[in-house]
Amino acid sequence: MLVRIGSQVQEVSRPVGRGRPVLQTTALLIAGIAIGGAALVTWMAVEISAQGDRDEQRPADAIVVLGAAQFNGTPGGVFKARLQHAVDLYHEGVAPYLIVTGGKLPGDRTTEAATARIWAIAHGVPADAILGENEGRSTLESLEGVAALFREHKLSSAVFVSDETHMLRVLRMATDLGIVGWGSPTRTSPTDRETARRTQAMVHEIGGLLAYYVGVGRLLGDASTVESQQ
Repeated sequence: MLVRIGSQVQEVSRPVGRGRPVLQTTALLIAGIAIGGAALVTWMAVEISAQGDRDEQRPADAIVVLGAAQFNGTPGGVFKARLQHAVDLYHEGVAPYLIVTGGKLPGDRTTEAATARIWAIAHGVPADAILGENEGRSTLESLEGVAALFREHKLSSAVFVSDETHMLRVLRMATDLGIVGWGSPTRTSPTDRETARRTQAMVHEIGGLLAYYVGVGRLLGDASTVESQQ
């Protein structure tokens, strides 16, 4: 920095600490991102919980039950809770069709959809009232298969059955696929009734929603291998 003293110009060193505003700006930016991220996660958690608390069952074209872990044709605890609620809705006359979903993981002998079909028939649902999507290995893939069934059978609306924490993502995806949908979550799933598992499911759903919103739902947070463990 140049300073004029009388008729002479002298160079003096710049004051120390000129970089501090940059550091402060960077720190504020990082803090802002952290606060914004925390606010987004909190908002998503509230939305997930709010949707899970609602039972929107009403007359529709079909009841769609999302698949979960099965063991050689026997539904696990989470899957059984979903199936029981879906079958109850069918017997209450909510819809004329029950749509079962879910493919299989490597090593499985059968699909989630086939397991659900057998279970539903054993609990009083007529075989000709059951439609199946048996290829999906994620929520998105299963719902894409459901959308294809809807087009084939000229259906337009559905009551979706899954766990409380899963309902928001299911409904967002269904809406994007052109299905008019409402949620009716089961109230007996171990995923929702056990605190540790609910926390894990909540974290998984937040990740799954974020991944879906940025267009990589097939790659991040939506693998059926994760969901089927719930």
